[in-house]
Amino acid sequence: MELIRFSFRRALIAYRPLHRNMHLLKNKAYVEGKWVGAASGQEFSVLNPADDSVIASVPDMTAPDAKKALDAASDAFQTWKSYTAKERSKIIRKWYEVVEAHTDDLAAIVTAESGKPLSEAKGEVAYGNSFLEWFADCARHINGEILSGPWPNKRILASRQPLGVVSVITPWNFPFAMITRKVGALMAAGCTCVIKPAEDTPLSALAAVELAEKAGVPKGVINVVTCSRKNAADVGKQMCEDSRVRCISFTGSTHVGKLLYGLAAKGIKRVSLELGGNAPFIVFPSADMNRALDQAMLAKFRNNGQACVGANRFLIHEDIYDQFIEGFKERIQTHCILGPGTKEGVTCGPLVNAEQVNKVAGFVADATQKGARVLTGGKIAADLGSKYFQSTLIDNVTPDMKVFNEEVFGPIATIVKIKSEKEALEIANNTNSGLAAYVFTKDLGQAFRMSRDLEFGMVAINDGLLSTAEAPFGGIKESGIGREGSMHGAEEYTEIKYTLMSDLE
Repeated sequence: MELIRFSFRRALIAYRPLHRNMHLLKNKAYVEGKWVGAASGQEFSVLNPADDSVIASVPDMTAPDAKKALDAASDAFQTWKSYTAKERSKIIRKWYEVVEAHTDDLAAIVTAESGKPLSEAKGEVAYGNSFLEWFADCARHINGEILSGPWPNKRILASRQPLGVVSVITPWNFPFAMITRKVGALMAAGCTCVIKPAEDTPLSALAAVELAEKAGVPKGVINVVTCSRKNAADVGKQMCEDSRVRCISFTGSTHVGKLLYGLAAKGIKRVSLELGGNAPFIVFPSADMNRALDQAMLAKFRNNGQACVGANRFLIHEDIYDQFIEGFKERIQTHCILGPGTKEGVTCGPLVNAEQVNKVAGFVADATQKGARVLTGGKIAADLGSKYFQSTLIDNVTPDMKVFNEEVFGPIATIVKIKSEKEALEIANNTNSGLAAYVFTKDLGQAFRMSRDLEFGMVAINDGLLSTAEAPFGGIKESGIGREGSMHGAEEYTEIKYTLMSDLE
């Protein structure tokens, strides 16, 4: 444990004042309120992408370990579902308060394992914690209905009841917020869960449940199973096919989402899938150019482009095309500062792993071979390390390029010239993805038309950030099923029971 402490201290040396509560760094999984290892005794290393140093080693669990976690969640459900809405609300609220008090310590762990700048990590903790605050309130407002029926002596009651055990599978790009957005909602509804965090970022999940334990969340309500890529498929299969699991909540790639959907179908289980995107960022001549450019930086380079709602295709009207390119290029060169997330002034950290670096580099190579032009960036910043990729702007992009059709999930912005609103819609909608879209215009009618006609679950008008706890987050087409956040997010984890009350004369 002393070696783990030393390694983590080195990663955070630039921020010694934040290095207070090292107990948040856990090297065990969490099952039935206990910190446990894998039955096999095996572990895997969690690396800091900034320098490839080992932060900690955690249990490399297998399907039998996952089954034990599901046993714990199933047992806990029998009592948690009977807690009153007020009691559940109080516990979730306490979790929110404990996280609030440990923001700096939690953010340090997020930065260490994901690579994002510490300022962004603090922003993620605040964002993730807003879901706990929100769902603490929602817990007391999950209501049923009394419906009018055709009979004078009968009443129809529709009540919402918790689904049961939920398998939660989360990604590495927002390792804290993707947990609270799901777990806060399912706890509010009266469900219990088993979490499998991403292999690259399990430490944020373990820190989150350490704080949940401090807040008094009953044992078994939240369980965390950690595993390496080697065991991920078997653990995921167990978590999806176990007969006691009534819902699978997953955020990640469309490819994996389809596999999990297939496993869920075997048991006719509920799914909540937030999958990949291919977000258009459309700018019309009436737009406020400075605002569009500032928001473009947020929509593209937040978390170094590693966001499902990150802008992929910048569709810029021909009347302002050159102006937008020059402004965007200048902002990228000025504001995208690469470096380790703990270094002051850094705005873009490393990509999370070598696979991401190779994928992003491959997009650039494919595009340039087919005639695209790199206006800035486009290369690995080898002077910083193996996982740093320059913030990149590319034009002359055509539909036959991979970067145009696939989710980039990295710091590459591609520019396409458009001539009309109709053309913008045709290009934007020509994708199997339908998560988020961004439109910049001061024409009110155009704003409403674009919102109506864009085939995406979320549309932001004149803004580059659209996620908030109060709004329903989710996509259409192959970008997912269901909604997270808002009251709809809590209701995802309930089922409606119809009760007929008769003989009421």
